[in-house]
Amino acid sequence: MSTVTTRNRTLAMGEDEATNGARAMVNAPFGRALARIAKENPAIVGLTADLGKYTDIHPFRDACPERFFNIGMAEQNMIAVAAGLARTGKTVFATTYGVFASRRAYEFAAIACAHSNLNVKIIAGLPGLTTGYGGTHQAIEDVALMRMIPNMVVIDPCDAVEIESAVEAIAAHQGSVYMRLLRGQVPRVLPENYTFEIGKARPLREGTQIGIISTGLMTERALDAAAALEARGISVGVLHVPTLKPFDGVAVARFAAGVEYLVTAENHVVQGGLATLVAEALFDAGQVKPLTRIGLPDQFIECGSVQTLQAQYGISLDAMIDTIGALVS
Repeated sequence: MSTVTTRNRTLAMGEDEATNGARAMVNAPFGRALARIAKENPAIVGLTADLGKYTDIHPFRDACPERFFNIGMAEQNMIAVAAGLARTGKTVFATTYGVFASRRAYEFAAIACAHSNLNVKIIAGLPGLTTGYGGTHQAIEDVALMRMIPNMVVIDPCDAVEIESAVEAIAAHQGSVYMRLLRGQVPRVLPENYTFEIGKARPLREGTQIGIISTGLMTERALDAAAALEARGISVGVLHVPTLKPFDGVAVARFAAGVEYLVTAENHVVQGGLATLVAEALFDAGQVKPLTRIGLPDQFIECGSVQTLQAQYGISLDAMIDTIGALVS
């Protein structure tokens, strides 16, 4: 795993996934992991919809050029090609932006891939509010859409360690997968020995007053917020839920039973994603618990600086600390 430690990064289109504070950074964890796995698995093929640079698949392209195909700006066609390749025994990793995979190619992902439980792994860049290019590029409702497709596994990893581990897991998984992607210089938050498992949530921090249930990049902020609130005498636990489908409702119910207040934190609209899944899990378990939802509103987000927009819509670290701290005070 190649790492650098840095506070500042040169941002490009699709590389606005800013991290809080100084953490070890890993360059292109998805592409590096895929290249490594592909050396031992000749069935792996990589596709992109003219977004190879911005979805970090170039390390795979360089390692296995004969198994890499740029389909062009035609996401529906790319997913159809992926399905055809999967029917010949290939394990296909197809990369594009989440908005195009979930909105434009939805029918193809559902019927061409998931309906036949094919080995197509859709790797979706620019998840949620990680770009300032507005509603045309911000995949703010993709989890809600993709989790409604039968047979489709949905994953939102939090850091470089989990991305690399998840690539291994989904390559071995029989069936279709939709995985959100953090690209470029990605922080390392989880321990080096962390292992991702499809369908498993992981408690990362114990607490008794507030319980934060988080997914994706919001888990890094949940951990930082918990540490900041602990300094104020507030006990905060964190449960990381990287798999949105299948959902670990048992772990959620167990975690919820040990705290006074629950908070969900997601880089997604609060309808249909993590918050909804948590509420469903609590209902199924017969639990009643105060629940505060941190996430994006049900609206298209305007163009602007990523950091400014995240603060404006309440998913920045400072905004999280204010929201959670107010629950106890």
